[in-house]
Amino acid sequence: MPYVDFHSADDYASLYYTTNTPWSNVGGFDTEKSTVIILHPTFLDSTWLDNQFGDPRLNSTFNLIAFDMRVCGKSTARPSGRHDSWVEAADLAYCHQALHLPPCHVLALESLSIYCALRFAILFPEMCLSLTLCNVPAPTELKWIFTAYDELMHNWCNAEDIETFEHIAKESIELIVGPDCSEDLRDELITFWELTMPPSRRLRIAELICALINRSVLKPEHHAAITQPVLLIHGERNEACPKRYAEKLASQLINAEGGAILYTVKGGSGSLSIIPGHASIANQVFAKFLSRLPHTRSDLSPPPVSREERMKSALSELADIMEDPTIASRDPLSSLSFSCLPPEVVKAQTECLAQQWKGLDKTFSSLGPDGRQIRKYSDRKSKHWFHGEKDGLSVAGSNFLLVERGKDSDRPEKSPPQDSTPDGRVRRAAFTPSAVDKLVIKGTMAKVVGSAPATPFQRLLL
Repeated sequence: MPYVDFHSADDYASLYYTTNTPWSNVGGFDTEKSTVIILHPTFLDSTWLDNQFGDPRLNSTFNLIAFDMRVCGKSTARPSGRHDSWVEAADLAYCHQALHLPPCHVLALESLSIYCALRFAILFPEMCLSLTLCNVPAPTELKWIFTAYDELMHNWCNAEDIETFEHIAKESIELIVGPDCSEDLRDELITFWELTMPPSRRLRIAELICALINRSVLKPEHHAAITQPVLLIHGERNEACPKRYAEKLASQLINAEGGAILYTVKGGSGSLSIIPGHASIANQVFAKFLSRLPHTRSDLSPPPVSREERMKSALSELADIMEDPTIASRDPLSSLSFSCLPPEVVKAQTECLAQQWKGLDKTFSSLGPDGRQIRKYSDRKSKHWFHGEKDGLSVAGSNFLLVERGKDSDRPEKSPPQDSTPDGRVRRAAFTPSAVDKLVIKGTMAKVVGSAPATPFQRLLL
């Protein structure tokens, strides 16, 4: 399996990567084609890049390579409270040097990948030919997004049964993917999370969300340091990432070659990478953007300077950016040396991971004894008045009262005639107190009337 391993005194990581070559390694790259690094969406991994790797406009024109971030997919890393987006950028630079990659175009999909790509372009400009960012988020999370992530982490990590886990997974889809998610895609996402990110692996979930919400903010002068060509692709109706933040970022990239370009996907209200229609539009715009840039070869050659020297230079530049001279004296062979989190945030994240570690062996597993998914989300027992429909109403509404006659039937079935028997079943007699046979009393009329129960009228006369 293709991995990049690097370790130091305080860190260890093994990052998985895949390519569009027959053997999924960089040795099969076509030297005549340019190389594109694709950074996967948040909460997913490189297996969710089929819309990019399977698009002929990209697959046949470029060498494609994608990495799983250190807490995603098949990658593994030692848990750390110092994890932030600067660390992710350092990871990407380590992999770039270890694989002897040429300067690459970077396609960043959604939040965490965009934070990484921006910092990678600032610290390692010679490795980055251009930047393409899909759905630019706010510099710091909106209040309602921050609250949603906090509740997501708590409920996801502490789910005690399949119903709870499926519920929080469904709510996460609304936040991450948007309202345009089809039923099949929803099933695939929940299945993926049950297999790769169950509560029994909650350390990865907690570290990922901490890195997402506790990031440091890039200032306008930091964005001005980016000189590569930049393309911003944004969904028109994205509520989690409002368009105004993409416009603000474009205005701050004043030194981007040719000026930052902002393209709006009409009707886009969620992910632009895993929803096929939106992904196709984004791929087309990205391919046209790269076709206008100078062509570059992909010769695999060792970097001109050693990894230690290059990372030490990057630490010195980071010390100037963060105005913290102590950063320059850190270990250049450790990605965690690039962390820019304040000490109180590092302490809080470390305590969060320590808390999640407790009782980890007793957490709920969403898989069966055979290691497979227990059920598909769409196969669960529904038709309960608590479950919502597509229009937001409960199933106790109109659809619950309809008798399904076929997929195209919109009108309720007429009630059967009184003498007919629905479904061909034998109708049972209805027993009431008045229908039960009573004792027959023989004798005179007075005796019979006296033994019968009195009617209301008779009781009034007595």
